[in-house]
Amino acid sequence: MIRNQDVSKVRRPAVAGSFYPASADEIRSMVSPWLRPSVDSPAPQALIVPHAGYVFSGEVAGAAYSRLPRGHAYKRIFLIGPSHRVGFAGASVDTLYNAVATPLGNVRIDAAMGKELIRKGDGAFICRADAHDREHCLEVQLPFLQMIFEDVPPIVPIIVGTQRLGVLQQIAEVLEPYFNEENLFIISSDFSHYPSYDNAKTSDLYLAKAITTGGLEEFLNALSDIIRKDFQGEDTPACGASAIAILLSMMDAQGRDGFSAEHIMYRNSGDSPYGDKDAVVGYNAIVVTRQDKPLFQFSEEEKKRMIATARSAIYSKLGLDYDGDDAPVGILKEKGYGVFVTLHLYGDLRGCIGRFTSNESLHATIREMALSAAFSDPRFPALSKREAPKVEIEVSVLSPLKKIDSIDEFKLGRDGIYMIKGYNHGTFLPQVAEETGWTTEEFLGHCARDKAGIGWNGWRDADLYIYQAHIIKESDMKR
Repeated sequence: MIRNQDVSKVRRPAVAGSFYPASADEIRSMVSPWLRPSVDSPAPQALIVPHAGYVFSGEVAGAAYSRLPRGHAYKRIFLIGPSHRVGFAGASVDTLYNAVATPLGNVRIDAAMGKELIRKGDGAFICRADAHDREHCLEVQLPFLQMIFEDVPPIVPIIVGTQRLGVLQQIAEVLEPYFNEENLFIISSDFSHYPSYDNAKTSDLYLAKAITTGGLEEFLNALSDIIRKDFQGEDTPACGASAIAILLSMMDAQGRDGFSAEHIMYRNSGDSPYGDKDAVVGYNAIVVTRQDKPLFQFSEEEKKRMIATARSAIYSKLGLDYDGDDAPVGILKEKGYGVFVTLHLYGDLRGCIGRFTSNESLHATIREMALSAAFSDPRFPALSKREAPKVEIEVSVLSPLKKIDSIDEFKLGRDGIYMIKGYNHGTFLPQVAEETGWTTEEFLGHCARDKAGIGWNGWRDADLYIYQAHIIKESDMKR
């Protein structure tokens, strides 16, 4: 909470007492039941939340805000919503005030960031007082944030005054560098306005699905589909469509497969005891989180050829006939990939050899590592003709090694570990964690003692590297 604030630079509440309660105690009493702390949920990158009166949409907003981890340290919060009072070209970012007040206290405004957006925006961003002074769509979000955060991170209030796609994409381009894990983006939008209860539900859930499963193009197509349906009484499918479009444009720019969008609640004003079912407004809660992008995109044929390459190499060495197609295609012709080949017999490890880099093609590296795993792993005798047809093959294609300074950077199940201490070194692939059920401490201890030969705690002062692996299992190819 801000103390000793220059009151001349604090925006006063515009809709306290109408859209939400005018007293702090009433806000806490109303909002608290809607905020259910989430367990082990990743910190969201963005929320899409409604901005109607709390008696209509507060529960839906609360469902989204409940996904914010208590105590998570965002650097700043970008609040983006539509202008309900004035139309203008571009977006207005509030640089007039250094804080905004609610009955729960003051929330800091990052005016310096607002000025930076105006400077970088080449006309896409401006600041105009009439876009902010009486606007409710961002103000109603603040009490939820104040209930979540002991000290709300500085906010960047942005009101969008246009629906022109080219301008929205320009706004998104300016904002995109800040669309990262340091910052939270809150998109303020109600959905359908004034169709019947059933038509609103059809319209709103259709748009929600387009947002959660697609990108900007799919969202725009869904908007057009709904408009063509011409539901009686519907003024708009989403009053904050422009703000949603900015979010989706940023997600597209960074790669839509790097995000997960979850639709967690839907209601409309007809569900409230204060509304009717003849002409309603719809409310969706959507949570956007980042997810690890796949390291590689292998086709099913490429995966089959990897397994075939390994098996063909082993069979050829043993003088066995193999009728599979192991000719290199696609990515198998490319160079530079690290590879491990793992063999299992009756569920037990039967050999595992690999390398982190290679100057040969992926096809050649897989052949070499398959032969080494079958015939040169010092822990096992050479694979026999009798065993070869029964062995299960697993090919792991590796990402580059990344040196880490703290074990906090290691994630069990996602990362493999490679440790070096003097002349000793050893590694465990990521899948070892799943196969053994070890904790992080056990994973590192076993690798240090059993693979690197530096003792159970030797990893603590060893050089540590992490990597990820795309794993292709022969058993999956047979399904």
